[in-house]
Amino acid sequence: MILMKTNRIAVALAACACVTGALAAPAHAHENAAQTAKKAGPNGGRVITKVTPNVEFLVQPDRRVKLTFLDAEGKPVAAGQAMATLTGGDRLNPSKLTFVKDGDALVSQQSLPAGEIVPVVLQLRMTPEGEVVMQKFNVNFAICPECKHTEYACTCGH
Repeated sequence: MILMKTNRIAVALAACACVTGALAAPAHAHENAAQTAKKAGPNGGRVITKVTPNVEFLVQPDRRVKLTFLDAEGKPVAAGQAMATLTGGDRLNPSKLTFVKDGDALVSQQSLPAGEIVPVVLQLRMTPEGEVVMQKFNVNFAICPECKHTEYACTCGH
C-alpha cells in the first residue's frame, strides 16, 4: 500500500516537472539560434546536407521544386547523374514529383500540392547505382519573422 502511494507521488512529481519545464521554455524558438543556425542556399532555399554535394531545395513561384547542387563553398555545381523524387501532401492521397535536368539543376515536372504546410519526403540518389538518401521535412510557406526566409528555408536554427 505504501509502495503504491510512493509510486503515485513520484508520477505526480514527474508530471509537475514536465509542465513546469514546458512553461519555462523560451517563448520564441529563435532564442538559441546562434547554436543551431543553418546555412542559406545561394537562391534562398533550404540546404540538404545529408548528401555530397549538398543540395539546395527551393520552391519556385509556380510551386515546382528546383534542386541545385552545391560545392563546399556553397556555389552551384553540375547535377551529374543525380536523380530525385519527392512525395508529399496528403498522406491518403500523396503527390509524387519527378525531376528532370534543367541546366546544372534538377527541376520537378509537377508542382507541390496546395497548402501552407506540405509534408514531403525527398529521395536523392547521386548515381544510378548509389544509395538512396531520404530527407523528410515540412515545406512551410510562412515567412520567418527574424531571417525573413520562408520557414522551410529558415536560417535561424529553429
